[in-house]
Amino acid sequence: MANEKHQIEIELDAAVAQGNYANLAIISHSTSEFILDFAAVLPGQAKAKVRSRIILTPEHAKRLLLSLQENIGRYESNVGRINIPQGGPNGIKGFNMGEA
Repeated sequence: MANEKHQIEIELDAAVAQGNYANLAIISHSTSEFILDFAAVLPGQAKAKVRSRIILTPEHAKRLLLSLQENIGRYESNVGRINIPQGGPNGIKGFNMGEA
């Protein structure tokens, strides 16, 4: 079977195109899926509301990881190194890379 590239038409409605701001991600997984919860933590607030939840198969989670690595590499080549500051609002270091 030859390597064929299929084109997918992607639709983006106006409400989704506005996006959601997130400065906290909680990542958890089971044997069959990865769950990414995106939330915003505001200064002085003890509570963060999940704004979006994305559920991925393990294969798609790894594809996302590789795609992010590639895109961050391109970004840093064009714009400069991304520095991750220590600490943050409410003592939270930023995106939580741990398992929930």
